[in-house]
Amino acid sequence: MKKLASILVIAAVAFMTSCGPSAKEIEAKRIADSVKLADSMAMVHAQQQKVADSIAKVQAAQKHVADSIAHADSVAKHLIKPAKAAKPAKAEPKKAHKK
Repeated sequence: MKKLASILVIAAVAFMTSCGPSAKEIEAKRIADSVKLADSMAMVHAQQQKVADSIAKVQAAQKHVADSIAHADSVAKHLIKPAKAAKPAKAEPKKAHKK
């Protein structure tokens, strides 16, 4: 009876270990996980770059507004002369072509 129980235990242990994933499957899963992680990190980096670009654009717009306000204030205080209005360009008269 002891021998039969020992054989059954050994068979059960052998059966349980043979059901696990193979070394190739484990390596393939590790590589797939690494690729997924790299893709996720690239997406996060791209999103961070997009946010940084948006912030830079807003800061540039705010600087332009601040510069305009400072210029208008300087003109109001007569520290600088106002800019001259640009004259519209005159259109050249069309010449008739002789045939």
